[in-house]
Amino acid sequence: MPKNFAMTGVAGYIAPRHLKAIKETGNRLVAAIDPNDAVGILDQYAFDVRFFTEFERFDRHLEKLRRGPEEQRIHYLSICAPNYLHDAHCRAALRIGADAICEKPLVINPWNLDPLQELEQESGRRIYTILQLRLHPRLIALREQLQQAPSGHRHDVVLTYITARGFWYHISWKGISEKSGGIATNIGIHFFDLLIWLFGDVLEQRVHHNDPQRMGGILELERARVRWFLSVDHHDLPFAAQAGSKTTYRSITIDEQEVEFTAGFTDLHTRVYEDILAGGGFGIDEVRPSIELVHQLRNAPIVTNEPPLRHPLLP
Repeated sequence: MPKNFAMTGVAGYIAPRHLKAIKETGNRLVAAIDPNDAVGILDQYAFDVRFFTEFERFDRHLEKLRRGPEEQRIHYLSICAPNYLHDAHCRAALRIGADAICEKPLVINPWNLDPLQELEQESGRRIYTILQLRLHPRLIALREQLQQAPSGHRHDVVLTYITARGFWYHISWKGISEKSGGIATNIGIHFFDLLIWLFGDVLEQRVHHNDPQRMGGILELERARVRWFLSVDHHDLPFAAQAGSKTTYRSITIDEQEVEFTAGFTDLHTRVYEDILAGGGFGIDEVRPSIELVHQLRNAPIVTNEPPLRHPLLP
């Protein structure tokens, strides 16, 4: 039988990938919420999705379904809302007896992870997060290759991620650190998770630059030293930005060798849903190291006396 899904943040940027994943895994969306009502995209999937603009009414509806017939209750709540609402929406999912599938970052501050884990134990339900890069075939093969390296070998890694954003970005919740977690959390979290997954635990971190548009520093991991740079400023792109098409540049080099994984980068949500529905999925323990790291980076002092170790694009 198809599983019943509900969704928060259905009018947002990332929601279409979740809508597509729900459909492609043979399941159905039955309820959705967003304070913005520009949700005509729902008609591409079904005409009977109950839509709400107020969370209280959405919550009431989900509770009504919980108390109704089994075939009507919500089995999964997909969370695509702004970052600062993620943990509250995870709690709502568990409260109605559903599992949560939450976009990154699961939470902004690491101390919110333990209460969620306790609620998992109390409710018997699970909280999953979207770590789609861990399911990228090219990166799975890379990880297996790296694990064959001689013990004690440390790689030289350079990470560059530039995704151009207009003035709207800094006016929206994404530009408010308390709501998004800032650049390191909002656009960098999946890359930091990838680096930890590939190269092991964080031994030390230092931040060389931090402003509202760009951030960079160095990570000392078990098996790598990583110089990293994140930016939402189109002037940092190595080519002329073209609004609506060419606005993103991502690069990871390992020992001066480029790692190409652009293909499939944005098309892995269905694979994540398949993994969760098959009994897999990434939970709180998997996401904890990257959440702790980005919290440290946001609050780290700026180190200015390491010119040789700075990322080449840092000002």
